[in-house]
Amino acid sequence: MKHLAIIPGDGIGKEVISVGTDVLEAAAQISSFDFDGEIFDIGSDRYLETGELLTDEDVSELRKKDAVYFGAIGDPRIKPGVLEQGILLRMRAVFDQYINLRPVTSWFPLVPLKREVPFDIHFLRENTEDFYMGAGGTFGASSPEAKVKIEREMYKLDIKLDARSSNGDDFAFEIGLLSRKGVERFADYAFRYAEARGDKKVTLVDKANVCTHIYGFQRSVFEAKSKEYGIDLEYMFVDAMAMAMIVRPETFGTVAVPNLFGDILTDLGAQLQGGLGMGGSGNINPGGLSMFEPIHGSAPDIAGQGKANPIAAVLAAQMLLNEMGYPDEGDILRNAVRHCLDAHMTTPDLGGKLRTEEVGKEICSFILNTKR
Repeated sequence: MKHLAIIPGDGIGKEVISVGTDVLEAAAQISSFDFDGEIFDIGSDRYLETGELLTDEDVSELRKKDAVYFGAIGDPRIKPGVLEQGILLRMRAVFDQYINLRPVTSWFPLVPLKREVPFDIHFLRENTEDFYMGAGGTFGASSPEAKVKIEREMYKLDIKLDARSSNGDDFAFEIGLLSRKGVERFADYAFRYAEARGDKKVTLVDKANVCTHIYGFQRSVFEAKSKEYGIDLEYMFVDAMAMAMIVRPETFGTVAVPNLFGDILTDLGAQLQGGLGMGGSGNINPGGLSMFEPIHGSAPDIAGQGKANPIAAVLAAQMLLNEMGYPDEGDILRNAVRHCLDAHMTTPDLGGKLRTEEVGKEICSFILNTKR
């Protein structure tokens, strides 16, 4: 029995996670996989009512679970960044989910490219460091000092800036940091992942020609790990990678990318495979508490209308099953998605006419009728 924390969150998160849990229940009916799910009220409604984001009690209770199944976060009534940093990014940091896995797969006929060459890129995004650490602030003539405090599972950092400008102007800053241990474990995961997939190379994406210190440091670690694992290492600058994803996506397999660039490239990848409604992701701590979620946001403009595409949440559930040791069940979920696409049983964003819950019922029906 696996114990799951279910966090529907905001907007369409509630709708797609409802479908996702139904799909997991269908998978449990035809296999040895079994689970119970506890719903956690973490999101905008609770924040507006109590001012609470992710509490210490939440963290304590979540640690008792085997995995987290997460919907979406975001609400137009709340300033951007409050929920994202106070809940989502904090969860990734608190539970040390240092790998963000986002597959980009050619779900034909949804792929907008003219070329019909299949591709299957697996982006491994470092998830706890780089420029997404929340290490920022301001300074100026009246306040030349700025302090930044960072807490991670591996370390705590206290940074003090004493900056004085010749023209007395005000400045804002955001610090990107990479630790040696952080890069080493990221590289280890990437090369092991490539090895398991049968890939002959790992592609490392950066901007080392401009951000020479932070990404030159990362390159040196990956070079050493490449020799250790006997797997080739390819470098791509992030701007060149964006272009290459359009003209030759089939040439990439396992791709390692730092946090900020990973966020951008994987949204591009989502469009390549048919839109944000087709993208699942995993925030992974090997051996620890991992969290699985669709990559789309809360989409408050369509919430409650039955228009939300639940496929991304289903593919996130597939990743959850794979990570928990049920790859066969994961394959069944993936086959169910393929069935819906082939039969045009989809929501309007994919050209279909079904409502969110109707797509869910079709996926569940396929699963329950799968012969084992």
